[in-house]
Amino acid sequence: MALNARLDHRNPLVFDTHELGRRPGALQRLTRTVDAPQDLGVAGVVGVPEGAPVELELRLESVMEGVLVTGTARAKAEGECVRCLEPLELELEADFQEMFSYPDADDRGRVIAEPGDDAEDDEDRLLLEDGLFDLEPVLRDAVVLALPMQPVCQEDCPGLCSECGARLADDPDHHHDAVDIRWAALQGLAGTMKDGEKDEMSGAEAGVDEKQEK
Repeated sequence: MALNARLDHRNPLVFDTHELGRRPGALQRLTRTVDAPQDLGVAGVVGVPEGAPVELELRLESVMEGVLVTGTARAKAEGECVRCLEPLELELEADFQEMFSYPDADDRGRVIAEPGDDAEDDEDRLLLEDGLFDLEPVLRDAVVLALPMQPVCQEDCPGLCSECGARLADDPDHHHDAVDIRWAALQGLAGTMKDGEKDEMSGAEAGVDEKQEK
């Protein structure tokens, strides 16, 4: 099971569920704008800059097992076009839903949880700590899934010239005169033959001159 240790209620991504209560069916809606945490996105590709505003809309629902959190995060992500390498900015909207389970406490106040039928599912569970839950890991997963793995500045971005690196969108007529390597080989052979013919002609002319001298 996943335990939330020492959650700080002053953290903007930590939410308090005490007002919601533990009566199944109780609902609470929240909106909050927070600063993006560090490394929110796909490292080295695209992401929300640290400190940029992230708008959160949350729906908290009390159920038998805990609190079901459903929400949407909106922000502006920045990155680099994978085709032309120009900076880009895109609107991000990430939806998520996660269950934060109620923990049981023994007589010493230590947090324990009932073992689940599936050991892996039990390890992946997120728990409430004193009525608090940390949304950051859920937000991170949602943002990564919502972001493109290969961002482009525009769908039809032509990219860069493979020969000189020029940005093709700036010069649609950009091109290089290319010769097929197969024709290049033939041209080389033709050139060799021409050189040989010149040598033969030079030799023939030299022979004629010698005869005339005689």
